[in-house]
Amino acid sequence: MSAAKYDLTVIGSGPSGQRAAVAASKMKKRVAVVESRSVVGGVCINTGTIPSKTMREAVLHLSGYNYRSVYGMNYRVKEKITMADLAFRVQAVIKTEVDVTEAQLSRNGIDVVHGIAHFIDPTHVKVEGPAGDTTLESDRIIIAVGTRPSTSPKVPINGRTIINSDQVLDLPTLPRSLIVVGGGVIGVEYACMFATLGVRVTLIEKRAKLLEFADQEIVEALSYHLRDARVTMRLGEEVESVEELPDGGVVANLQSKKKVSGDALLYAVGRQGAVDDLNLAATGIEADARGRIPVDEHYQTKVEHIYAVGDVVGFPALASVSMEQGRIAAHRAFDDGETTSNPSFYPYGIYTIPEISFIGKTEEQLTDEDVPYEVGMAYYREVARGQIRGDTTGRLKLIFHRDTRKVLGVHIIGEGASELVHIGQAVMTFDGTVDYFVDTVFNYPTLAECYKVAAFNGLGRMHRYQG
Repeated sequence: MSAAKYDLTVIGSGPSGQRAAVAASKMKKRVAVVESRSVVGGVCINTGTIPSKTMREAVLHLSGYNYRSVYGMNYRVKEKITMADLAFRVQAVIKTEVDVTEAQLSRNGIDVVHGIAHFIDPTHVKVEGPAGDTTLESDRIIIAVGTRPSTSPKVPINGRTIINSDQVLDLPTLPRSLIVVGGGVIGVEYACMFATLGVRVTLIEKRAKLLEFADQEIVEALSYHLRDARVTMRLGEEVESVEELPDGGVVANLQSKKKVSGDALLYAVGRQGAVDDLNLAATGIEADARGRIPVDEHYQTKVEHIYAVGDVVGFPALASVSMEQGRIAAHRAFDDGETTSNPSFYPYGIYTIPEISFIGKTEEQLTDEDVPYEVGMAYYREVARGQIRGDTTGRLKLIFHRDTRKVLGVHIIGEGASELVHIGQAVMTFDGTVDYFVDTVFNYPTLAECYKVAAFNGLGRMHRYQG
């Protein structure tokens, strides 16, 4: 078999594949990256994280959301916002991010092969590309193919009025009403965006709560904002069928016999590992029913020289975590010393409106574990920056151990939450206590002051109980 030989073949050029390839290149290894699209970046840059977060930023700007509390509820930067307005900004950012990724791969001497990858055997990958077929041979392979939106026979996706999360920007016009099926991260993020634009949103989720892995007090605050934006939440409800009406509308028939109608429907119930074309059987690896590949703590599959990273290995499916997984897998594959990374200190960012970010344990988890803890709360309205920004509803929740005073969790809702959480992350990583925030001087006025306010609040509460 004639094949191009590499030290490492990475299948997929999203965050995890890109980071794995660069890490191996820094170890002086010859690396090839296989990408099924005509451009690099994977789902993250082309249809997932970057487009959705860019769209969110465009929504916030054009709608004037952040300054309505200052200039009045009718304040808008643009009166009639269209899907074209949103797509314009998204496409500009995607192009820049693709260029940045291509440049990084190029300057690290990484070969990019475009096409669909199939395993021939555990060390050979055939790539069917637009310029013909190529075979790559590698002693080490990292699978970083990511995911695709899940499908259901109950929901006939047509790409126009019934769409999945990859097709949001393909909507021809901004719908007046939208049904969102799925109350996970993706569904809730898009529900917030469209509601901010004035779209009447109905959110359908079969579980009784939204975002069960997050702190429930923070989720309750988000639910308040959703209802305030006139979002109707149908929790504990499941879709039985979806039909397109002759007039172009959509009806979702629920198992409870309710009917929900709208101009369009977004189906956002989970994602599926994009493993269908890989021919994993040739390697002896098996994916589960959701296309996820089982791995150990070092992202090694049951085949010693094959690793899997990123969304295709399942939770938490965050771009930031995927990058770290790629780095760890590359170093592990070449036995390049011990790489250290503590998943308990990985931050989570949920780009709802307002956004949510957190790190560490929730109150619910600590209660289940019988850990004695105290909570300190700070509201954005209590610090000058909150008033200046016009965000007076945000809050920061600090959880610390009652005896050792070590910080156990930070949970934030409000604009800038995903940036603000990193202060708490640093303190937790270095085993810090709540006293750090009491003794530290923060710039004034900043949202970072919330840490000091929350620390004083929590310690004051604890001392009252002890006094």
